[in-house]
Amino acid sequence: MGRMEGKVAIVTGGARGLGRATCLVLAKEGASVAVIDILDDKGKEVAAEIIQKGGTASYYHLDVTSEEDVKRCIAAVHSEYGKLDVLVNNAGISGKPKPTHEISEAEWYHIMDIDAKGVFLCSKHTIPYMRERGGSIINISSVYGIVAGIDDPPPYVYHAAKGAVRLMTKSDAVCYARDNIRVNSIHPGFIWTPLLSEIFSTFENPDEFTKSTLSHLPLGRFGEPEDVAYGVLYLASDESKFVTGSELVIDGGYISW
Repeated sequence: MGRMEGKVAIVTGGARGLGRATCLVLAKEGASVAVIDILDDKGKEVAAEIIQKGGTASYYHLDVTSEEDVKRCIAAVHSEYGKLDVLVNNAGISGKPKPTHEISEAEWYHIMDIDAKGVFLCSKHTIPYMRERGGSIINISSVYGIVAGIDDPPPYVYHAAKGAVRLMTKSDAVCYARDNIRVNSIHPGFIWTPLLSEIFSTFENPDEFTKSTLSHLPLGRFGEPEDVAYGVLYLASDESKFVTGSELVIDGGYISW
């Protein structure tokens, strides 16, 4: 029997990168997975891959910044599977690195809406279902939700949003402990995903920046999406039944210098 046998898991941003890896790992361990994204073709491919491998999955289109859409989507998942055990708030963007004085109000709200408001809305509309039987919420923050980065300039709004996610996690962990809902955050470092590749491509000399970044990682290599996915698996499973309000850092030692 798998570590997630009988559980229903929602994964936002499930179409690629960390989200895709998480969907595949949870499904491999027995979970029924709701793959949620705005990238319809890629999201459907993930669900189809899970089904082809003998698992259970469905794809749902969702813009996590729209409360009405979030409410409707979460209700649809619950209606299809009859319960909600796990929510992985993974959907997010980074934005272009800029110093504070150059960031427009529109840029600020765009990133905050997806990276922080999206976590709030998905949690808000999942928790009422979880209060029936308990559950686990895993919020994907970042090492940049804990420390400043080596980027010059740093992705300021991304830092602010991921810092917000870190504290939202702790607040919900305390608030819903009585309902047996555990809430934890994961703080990935430099994990090689399409998103990280896109970020690196914006620098004037991507190769030099890559070399510089690797020099700040004690393990000397980038992480892989599965490294984070297995962290999610632990926090989603009953193996972590006494873990809530915690921060799981998966960064190759980046913040240990």
